[in-house]
Amino acid sequence: MEARGKLVYGLYRAATRMASPLMYALVQWRRLRGLEHPSRWPERFGHPSSPRPPGPLLWFHAVSLGEGLMAIPVIKHCVRQHPDFHVLMTTTTISAFEVIKDQLPDGVIYQLSPLDSPTIVDKILGYWKPIAVFLMESELWPNLVISAANEGIPVTILNARMSCKSFKRWSRLFALPLISLMLSKISLVVPLSTLQAVRFQLLNASPNVIHFAGDLKYAVGDFNVLGKDAMKINDLQLQLTNRPVWIAASIHEGEEKVMLWVHKELIMSYPDLVMILVTRHPQHGQRLALALNKQGLNVSLRSRRDKISSSTSVYVVDTLGELRTLYRFTKIAVIGGSFLPGLAGHNVSEAAAAGCAVLTGPHVGHFSHMLAKMSLAASSSVLQVGNKFELLEALKKLLSDANFLDACCMASKHAFSIVSNGVVERVWELVDTIVLEKAKGRLEEH
Repeated sequence: MEARGKLVYGLYRAATRMASPLMYALVQWRRLRGLEHPSRWPERFGHPSSPRPPGPLLWFHAVSLGEGLMAIPVIKHCVRQHPDFHVLMTTTTISAFEVIKDQLPDGVIYQLSPLDSPTIVDKILGYWKPIAVFLMESELWPNLVISAANEGIPVTILNARMSCKSFKRWSRLFALPLISLMLSKISLVVPLSTLQAVRFQLLNASPNVIHFAGDLKYAVGDFNVLGKDAMKINDLQLQLTNRPVWIAASIHEGEEKVMLWVHKELIMSYPDLVMILVTRHPQHGQRLALALNKQGLNVSLRSRRDKISSSTSVYVVDTLGELRTLYRFTKIAVIGGSFLPGLAGHNVSEAAAAGCAVLTGPHVGHFSHMLAKMSLAASSSVLQVGNKFELLEALKKLLSDANFLDACCMASKHAFSIVSNGVVERVWELVDTIVLEKAKGRLEEH
């Protein structure tokens, strides 16, 4: 298996080296479409925009916003435990960049992630000289993993996850030797569940490197609202005073039809009810607000700074990075990405941490593990519904029964406190005893 893995990797390495001109063209095309940073895109090709400070440096890498937010509590803990360490954080998407740049502790270096070309990866490793690399969830790039390991840099996968689709793809004839070779280079795998651990072992990860610590998604929900964030929504809170409110969060294309149908049914009984509809992607929210306004509905759009008038029924939030703050002043949160086949849910712990009554649809993917743990901690912490009719009935009960609403809010907050307790500390203990111990030689160089 190892010999075949090296053969497949050799082909991959040659192909990605030859594809460098195509990578450049792709990034330029994405930049013109607003999908790459307009000025910092050279970082994707191994041209850092920050100097490398002296001393030991840890590199955390995530693809997008969700994974990047998971890394922040670990980074904050690292900075507290090792103030002499420098931290490099990289993400791929521009949406993650715009939000995370304001969330990181002072002194953390934030760059866009390099493309997985051998030339680019070698350039980045040579420039930053990290003593350890931490990949969030499923960021398994062959050149990065294997080049780092070959340089003696320990590589860790935090909150390791392998979706069913990815597992099937990696299990194919030519992919299996490559993933097996990559996983043989990993120093530590911290899976988010037993199922994920089994999938990694079936792809030939050594059981000796797999250690459990809990799901870092719980740590994402545990945060303090920054002063500037609180000020941003203070005016919104005043506009919603004395009006019942529910939030439909992380809504994907097509799910808005479910939410709007439910809301239209609800306002027959609660004419003052406001739905805050937070779309997964800003462009979706802008298109939706335009379409609803054309239909004659009174819709306010956050990016336009529209005021919520007495006749406003739907408030569309098409901005990034505000969802966790918005949860703080709504008692009912419906989590999207779960009401259409093919979707796989979103993190419910953020709403639970804010003390919301939490509802979700039937399609939750790997988040089923989170729902099960929270329900075990408190049975009414998450209300899972099967369709729009069940969602309507659940919302009617929450809006009409104050005692039931308060009980669900308390249950979600209680469940969150139980399942999130100590997860970051347990992750860091593994990092300290396994990864940093292994990186001692590189530490001495600094």
